[in-house]
Amino acid sequence: MTDVVILGLGYVGLPLAREATRSGASVLGFDVKAGVVDALNGGVSHIDDLSDADITEMIAGGFRATTDESEIASARTAVICVPTPLADDGGPDLGAVVSAVRAVARNLRPGMLVVLESTTYPGTTDEVVRPILEETGLVAGVDFHLAFSPERIDPGNQKFGPRNTPKVVGGHTPACSERAAEFYGRFIDTIVRTKGTREAETAKLLENTYRHVNIALVNEMARFCHQLGIDLWDVIDAASSKPFGFQAFYPGPGVGGHCIPIDPNYLSHNVRAKLGYPFRFVELAQEINATMPAYVARRAQNILNDAGMATNGSRILLLGVTYKPDIADQRESPATPLAKLLAGLGAKLSYHDPYVASWHAPGIDVQRVEDAETGVAEADLVILVQNHRAYDAEALAAKSKRFFDTRGATTGDQSHRL
Repeated sequence: MTDVVILGLGYVGLPLAREATRSGASVLGFDVKAGVVDALNGGVSHIDDLSDADITEMIAGGFRATTDESEIASARTAVICVPTPLADDGGPDLGAVVSAVRAVARNLRPGMLVVLESTTYPGTTDEVVRPILEETGLVAGVDFHLAFSPERIDPGNQKFGPRNTPKVVGGHTPACSERAAEFYGRFIDTIVRTKGTREAETAKLLENTYRHVNIALVNEMARFCHQLGIDLWDVIDAASSKPFGFQAFYPGPGVGGHCIPIDPNYLSHNVRAKLGYPFRFVELAQEINATMPAYVARRAQNILNDAGMATNGSRILLLGVTYKPDIADQRESPATPLAKLLAGLGAKLSYHDPYVASWHAPGIDVQRVEDAETGVAEADLVILVQNHRAYDAEALAAKSKRFFDTRGATTGDQSHRL
């Protein structure tokens, strides 16, 4: 008997599998992508946070990956960690979740614990997952346990990982919560119980909505502070000196990744669909954050205009095209819409990123610069889109003709800052 099968071996499922394996649990990984499964069984990682050595260690601890759905039946616990991207209507696309749940349902046994970790709208566990599982004739909370436990993975975070990040758990019944807490408690330090699945689902959305709204606040402040000649970065440093009642957020060229541009929309969509009115804070924040690449493009155009240059034909180098520093993940990176906008203005684009060997925005081929210092010196304008640790932003700004810092990495003496 296997302790746990984890469905979905991406940036959420794989780190979870590692922690469970390290605790001595017998762990099976399930994924529909044969290439991913074959690579993992061969000791090769495909995510930033786990190295090949980590996968080799997992295999030595008994971990194995499979595409064979029937093996799910061998597990005491099934944890679903599949993607939930945005659908065309702005809500979550539950296609992968439904597919995974049906796979579990075909192999559901009495006494099994089923946990959904995929981020989604409040009510998904009870309204989508439970009915599919109960089509088997087994009843949640009676014949099997059902819970929701939102993933809190932060790719590239060296301080907080699955073990030391508190785990929120909400069960279909109190007994379901306890069973899920007991499972996660084997390899996670702190378990936080909620009243039910809806509270756990909403907790994840609140976390990211909080960040989304506050990032939008400083992004809007960046616009008017620039017009008023106020250094917002200095303002944030000063405000941060208050030891209570303030948390620093920073402006940037747009939001990216798997959470901030997507998760708050689940909540907004759910409010509109079920209650019939808008979640105004979220929709305004989305509007502000989504227009930041266009704002950065306009600022870039103005910087060139001030130098007597047209954007059309100018050589613009983008430094850093991932959605966050020091990882290779490019999901929803603001570099993509920014590149499309600049290319539409006729700019000759190139990029440098130590983590990305090849990159292009849809319909646009962007040449990779092999050496950052050489590329910076040759460009008419350099835009720091993502500040990787490998970059010495001040030194690069000094070597450039014009340097536009969207991340507050320079003092501003030799650069333009957002």
